[in-house]
Amino acid sequence: MRIPRPLLLLVVCGAACARPAQSGTDAPVNAPALPPDYTTARTGDVHDFDYFAGGWTTAQRRLKARGVGSDEWEEFPATLCMTPYLGGMATVDELHFPTKGWAGLTLRTFDLARRQWSIYWVSSETGLLGTPVVGGFEGDRGEFYGPDEDGGRPVAVRYRWTKLDADHARWEQAFSYDGRAWETNWTAEFTRADPAAVCEAGRPRRQ
Repeated sequence: MRIPRPLLLLVVCGAACARPAQSGTDAPVNAPALPPDYTTARTGDVHDFDYFAGGWTTAQRRLKARGVGSDEWEEFPATLCMTPYLGGMATVDELHFPTKGWAGLTLRTFDLARRQWSIYWVSSETGLLGTPVVGGFEGDRGEFYGPDEDGGRPVAVRYRWTKLDADHARWEQAFSYDGRAWETNWTAEFTRADPAAVCEAGRPRRQ
């Protein structure tokens, strides 16, 4: 489930899930130093996100304040519905946060030449398509990296997707502000649900 900025998942977070820190389509002008494990060279397969099609319920956990050393977390539910297109080369999912009053949309596209996924996030609070994180899966674990800004501060972004089993996935988002350490600021646990119960026309049902 950038993720304000969530296998995420896909998306979703990676869903997942979601990255509300994004401010627009341009990468930060003053990019931060990059952590040693940061890479945009990871590749994957066009079917990496096939398993994520359908409906999911999620338990979201997000830091109340990012980049300040906080250890206070908030927890809230969400519902996600994902649809694949072009034989899996593109996927779209909507993530609805009923207790927050907003939603997010994740667009994933697969570059056949580079064998890489680009994951974009759009928040209903801004309507802006942010810069993507790029990467792929090795087995059941996916990692995706890219630049962004968080409250005007340039950050390196990392998404991690873990396919736990056929009906469960985990997504997490982390930022690096200093090029040395990562701060995980958003996680999502996904459980497969009956699309007929949680989705309507491919979107999360509103209660």
